[in-house]
Amino acid sequence: MYIPKAFREDDLNTLHKLIRAYSFATLITQHEGVPFATHLPFILDAQRGKNGSLLAHMARANPQWHDFASEQEVLVIFQGPHAYVSPSWYEVELSVPTWNYAVVHAYGIPRLLEDNEELYKLLKILIETHEAQFESPWPFQLPDDYLQKMMHGIVGFEIEITRLEGKFKMSQNRTESERENVIAALQESSDTLTMAELMTR
Repeated sequence: MYIPKAFREDDLNTLHKLIRAYSFATLITQHEGVPFATHLPFILDAQRGKNGSLLAHMARANPQWHDFASEQEVLVIFQGPHAYVSPSWYEVELSVPTWNYAVVHAYGIPRLLEDNEELYKLLKILIETHEAQFESPWPFQLPDDYLQKMMHGIVGFEIEITRLEGKFKMSQNRTESERENVIAALQESSDTLTMAELMTR
């Protein structure tokens, strides 16, 4: 990913925070010589590996998991907040529109979760994580024969993150007063409030 120095983000905690907040990501591999993408929810285990590890699953019918046998590096893209920035918010008259955004690229070599207990644990963590927002979380209690049938239809995998790239384009190349103008303008729109909050931090 092209990252000008002003927009590079290397702080591991900051990158992990975005991964957790925007965990529905895009997994990209080379499949039969062409790029192949699948959109999946990921779980981050920050304690496994130097940069953490990603866990996810996909349908067994999806051919992408066969690409893992090549042991080639894959890319997972986590897209954070983004917003259009109008040149009318700048102090310099001769300016052009741009887009502010935060994104994290995670790289690594996938490993299939061959053990049923590993796969079950992954599903349990994924469900508990997303059910936690509800007043009455779904308990994930299914008859064993049905559960085994459903689990047979998916493939679980882990990616130990070998490298992370973070690009947080937050008007760092503009003056402080112009950044304040951008934040103020974005705060007026509920659609772009998250970007304004991120810029403020």
